[in-house]
Amino acid sequence: MAAEIGHVITAEEAVTLDGLFRERVKRTPDSVAYRDFNQAHANWRDYTWAQINHQVARWQAALEADGLKPGDCVAVMLRNSPDWVIFEQAALGLGLVVVPLYTQDRPDNVAYIIKDAGCKALLLGTREHWKAFAGVRDQLEGLVRVLTIEQQAADDDPRVKSVDAWLPDDGGATRHLPRDSAALATIVYTSGTTGRPKGVMLSHRNILTNAHACLLVMTIGHEDLFLSFLPLSHMFERTCGYYLSIMAGCTVAYARSVQQLGEDLQNIRPTMLISVPRIYERVYTAIKARLDDGTWLKRKLFELAVDIGYARFEHAQGRAGWQLSFLLWPLLDLLVAKKILARLGGNLRGALSGGAALSPEISRVFSGLGLCVLQGYGLTETSPVACANSPADNLPASVGMAAPGVDVKIGDNGALMIKGPNVMLGYWKNPEATGALIAADGWLNSGDTARIDDAGHVFITGRLKEIIVMSNGEKIPPVDIEVAIMRDPLFEHVMLIGEGRPFLSVMTVLDKQLWNRLAGEKGMNADAGTLRTPAAEKELLARIAAQMKEFPGYAQVRRITAVLEPWTVDNGLLTPTLKLRRNRVLEKFHVELDQMYAGH
Repeated sequence: MAAEIGHVITAEEAVTLDGLFRERVKRTPDSVAYRDFNQAHANWRDYTWAQINHQVARWQAALEADGLKPGDCVAVMLRNSPDWVIFEQAALGLGLVVVPLYTQDRPDNVAYIIKDAGCKALLLGTREHWKAFAGVRDQLEGLVRVLTIEQQAADDDPRVKSVDAWLPDDGGATRHLPRDSAALATIVYTSGTTGRPKGVMLSHRNILTNAHACLLVMTIGHEDLFLSFLPLSHMFERTCGYYLSIMAGCTVAYARSVQQLGEDLQNIRPTMLISVPRIYERVYTAIKARLDDGTWLKRKLFELAVDIGYARFEHAQGRAGWQLSFLLWPLLDLLVAKKILARLGGNLRGALSGGAALSPEISRVFSGLGLCVLQGYGLTETSPVACANSPADNLPASVGMAAPGVDVKIGDNGALMIKGPNVMLGYWKNPEATGALIAADGWLNSGDTARIDDAGHVFITGRLKEIIVMSNGEKIPPVDIEVAIMRDPLFEHVMLIGEGRPFLSVMTVLDKQLWNRLAGEKGMNADAGTLRTPAAEKELLARIAAQMKEFPGYAQVRRITAVLEPWTVDNGLLTPTLKLRRNRVLEKFHVELDQMYAGH
C-alpha cells in the first residue's frame, strides 16, 4: 500500500533534503508540521511549516554571520524538538554537513567525533552540557561557535552563546544552495560497539530515496500523526520519522522523554509510532505485570484475545483459514484489546520496529491485539532501511522484503548483501574500512547472516562478527538466544558467553520488581548477594531453559551471573542506541566470568 500520491514529494522533486523542506513549505505552508510541549505554560504548541521556515531563515543568517561556508561540518547534540529540525534545515540550505550526536553519549566520545569530523559549530540543549566537556576542551579547539537552547549568563568562552542572543530578529528569505543530490548531507557516527566510532557519509540521494522507498510500502497520509521519541541522531528515526513525514506532509509530535512516554501517548494519541524493540518489550512487560497481579479470568481473557486475534491476523494475511472462534472477536476486542491499546493512545494504526530483532512473542501479542507492527532491517550504512514488512505482506518472523529500489542476496558465509541508492558514500576519512565493507561492484556486506525464502522474505539468522565459537567447534549466534531469553520479562539485559569455552553461560540484569516477587515466592532474600547462591542460580537457569526449548542441546546455558544494577549508556555498558558494548561487559565482570568457568 502506498502513501497518498497527491501529497507525496518524490526524491526527484526534492533533489536535496533542504529542497524537500522547501517544497513542503511551498505546498502546505499553513499545515501543522510539528508539536512540542511548552514547559513554561504546561501545554502542547503547534508550529506550521511557514513558521518553521521563518525560523530557518533566522538561523541561516546567524550561521552566515559566523563565517560558516559550504562543506563545513556542524554538530547537533539536542533532544528531539523543532529546534533540531530548524538547525539542520538551516545548515543544509547553506550547504553545510550535519553531524548528529547522542545527548547521552560520553564527553570523550563526543569530543572524538567533533574533532574527527572537524565540526565548526555545536548546538547543545543547556550550559550544563557544555560544562560536561570541561575535561576534553582541548579536543574542541576547532569549534568557532557553541550554542545552547537554554538562556544563560555570560560564559568565559566567547564562542558560547544562547540561541536567543545569537539569532537576528529577521533572517530575510531562506537560502537554498543548488547542488547535486549525490552531495554529502550528513556524517553519522556508528555506535562503536567494538571500538572507536566510524563516520558514515550519507548523501541527500541516499536518504531521500530511502524515505520514498518506505512510503511505497506503508500507508502514510497528511492526516497522520507521529510521536517521536527515538533520538533523531538515530537514522531510523531520522529517515522514517522526520524526512518521511516531510515527504508525506504529516505532523510530528516530540515526546518529552521516554519516562513520560505513557502520558504523552495518552495526550497526543498518535496514529504512527517508530521504535526499537526495547520500547515494545517494556510495554509488554508492563502488560504481563498487570496480568500477573490480576485475576485468573483476566489472564485467560487476555490469552484468548491474543490467540484468536493472531489467528485473525494470519487469516487476513492469507496464511490461514477462517475459524468459528472469530465470532468472539467483537467481545474480546471490547473487553481486552481496546483497553490495552488505549494505553498507547487508542489511535495507533501502525508501529514500526527496527534496530534489533523483535521477539516473536511480543510481535504475536501486539498483532493479536490488532496493532499492525511492521518489522524491518537496516544499517546506518544503508540510510538505514534495507528490508521491511508491509501491511499487506507482514511476516513477523522475517524482516520483510527488500525495500523498493534495493537489491539483496546471500553472499559468502551466508552474509546478507545489499545494493541500491541507499548505500552510503563510504566512511569518513577511512577508505580502508569502506573497501572492506563495499565491493567494487557496489554490494555492501551487512555483517549479518540471513536466508531468503522463495517469495523474497528475508530472515536474519545471526551476526558474522558476533558468532560464538565454542571450544568444541560449535558455532552459536548469540543474538537469537539473547532474544529468546528476554521473552521472560525477568531478564532486562542478556549477554551470552562462550567464546572458546566448553559450555555457554549468561551475564544478565534482572528486573528488580520481578526479582523481588520471585525471591519472595521461593522463600529467598531479594538482596543482590542472594543471586550468587546455588538456589537462585538453579531457579534462574530453569527460567532460561523454559525459553530455550527450541534450541539444540549444545546451545543450552549451564551457568549464570545475574546483577540488579542496570546496564546503561552512562556506565558505558550500552551504546547510545542501547546495544550491548560486549567488550565492556566482559571487562567489568571478568572476575564473575572466571568463577563461572573455574575448573573447566
